[in-house]
Amino acid sequence: MKKLALHWQILIGMVAGIIFGLIASQFSWNQFVIDWIKPFGTIFINALKLIAIPLIVASLIKGVSDLQDISKLSKMGGRTIGTYIITTVIAVSLGLVIVNLFSPGKLIEEETRLELMETYGGEAAQRQEAAAQQRGQGPLQPLVDIVPDNIIGAATDNGNMLQVIFFVIFFGIGLILIPEEQARPVKAFFDGLNEVILKLIDLIMLGAPYGVFALLAALVVESPSTDLFAALIGYALCVLLGLAIMIFLFYPFLVRLFTGRSYSYFFKGISPAQLLAFSTSSSAATLPVTMERVQEHLGVEEEVASFVLPIGATINMDGTSLYQAVAAVFIAQAFNMDLSLGTQLGIIVTATLASIGSAAVPGAGMVMLVIVLGQAGIPEAGLALIFAIDRPLDMCRTVVNVTGDATVSMLVAKSVDKLGPPHVKEWDDNYPKDKDGE
Repeated sequence: MKKLALHWQILIGMVAGIIFGLIASQFSWNQFVIDWIKPFGTIFINALKLIAIPLIVASLIKGVSDLQDISKLSKMGGRTIGTYIITTVIAVSLGLVIVNLFSPGKLIEEETRLELMETYGGEAAQRQEAAAQQRGQGPLQPLVDIVPDNIIGAATDNGNMLQVIFFVIFFGIGLILIPEEQARPVKAFFDGLNEVILKLIDLIMLGAPYGVFALLAALVVESPSTDLFAALIGYALCVLLGLAIMIFLFYPFLVRLFTGRSYSYFFKGISPAQLLAFSTSSSAATLPVTMERVQEHLGVEEEVASFVLPIGATINMDGTSLYQAVAAVFIAQAFNMDLSLGTQLGIIVTATLASIGSAAVPGAGMVMLVIVLGQAGIPEAGLALIFAIDRPLDMCRTVVNVTGDATVSMLVAKSVDKLGPPHVKEWDDNYPKDKDGE
C-alpha cells in the first residue's frame, strides 16, 4: 500500500488536533492536553530551532561558494545575483505592506490575546524588553550589531542570527578567493554537512503531523475562541494575496517590460513547472523541468539557463521571504507587540539574507522563519499559531520561487543578448507572427 504523502499527513494531523482539542475542551481534559500532549508540540518547535543555526551555516556557505563561476561570468553573475536580491527585497516589502494594511493579528480579541500572553508571556516579555533596549541605542547600533566579536557566542542564540549570516557570507567569500585546490576540501566538508542537515530536516518533518496535532490540540484547549481561527484565515489570505500579486502581476510585468514577451507567452511556457512546484513544494525537485521549459519554451539559451536557474534554486526564495514577513508581523500582532519601522526594515534584511540560505526542500521555510522571528525579537513559540496551515501555503510560495527563477533567467538572457525564440516546433510556427511575443 502506497504511503500517504507528508503534506496530507500534516493536514490530517491539523484537523485531528483541532477536533481533539474541541473534544478535550468539552470534557474538561484541558490539563491532560497541556501536560501530556502539548510537550510533543514543544519538542517539535525546539527541533526546528535546533536545526536553524546548522542549516544557515551549511547551506549559505555552500550557496556562496558555488558562485565562484562569477569570476568567469562576472557580467552575467552580477546581474543574476543583483536581480535576485532586488526581487526578494520587493517580495518582503510587499508582504509587510499587506500584513500592516489588513492586520489579521488584530482580529484576535483582547481576551484571547491575554490568554496567549499568559501562555507565552515570559518569552514575549523578554523579547519586548530587548527591543526596548535596542530602541534606546544610537542610530548606527544595528549596523554595529551585525558584526560579532565572537562567532561562537553569536551562534549560541538564534536572536543573533544576522551576525551568524554575516560571518558565513564573509567566510564564503574567503573560500572563493583562495586557490581552488586549497578550497576544495573545505567546500567538500560543507557540501557534505549541507546534505546531512537536509536529511535531518527530512527526519524532523516526519514528526510534523504529530507536532501539528499537539500544537493545535493545545492551542484549542488554551484558547478555544473562534476569533483565533478567523485571524488565521486572515493571515493565510494575506499570504495568498501577496503571492498572487507576485505571480500574476509582478513577474509578468517584468517580463513584458524588459523582454517584450506577453503575459500568455510567459505562462504558457512556465505553467508545467509551476504545477510541479505546487505539487512537490520543492524548487530543487522542480529544477529539471524549470530548465527544460525555460530553454525550450521561453527561448533562454542553455548557457544562461544552466547558470541562472541552479543559483536561483539556491538563493532566490521570493515566495518564502514574503511569507516570512507576513508571518513575523502577524505573530507580533497576535502578541500585541508594536514593531517599529526599524524592526520591520530589519525583517526585510534578515528575510532577504535568510532566503539565500533557505534549502530548496519542503518545510525549510518554517525553519528559516525561526531566524526572522528571533532577529526581530518576536517569540518563536508563536510558530504554534501558524504551523498548522503552513503546508498549503508552502505549496503556493514554491510556485512563486520557481516563477521568479524563470523570470530572472529571461531578464538576464535578454541583457546579454541570449534570449531567442522558443526551440519547440509548435511555437516556432507562431513566433514570427508577432515580434512582441503575443
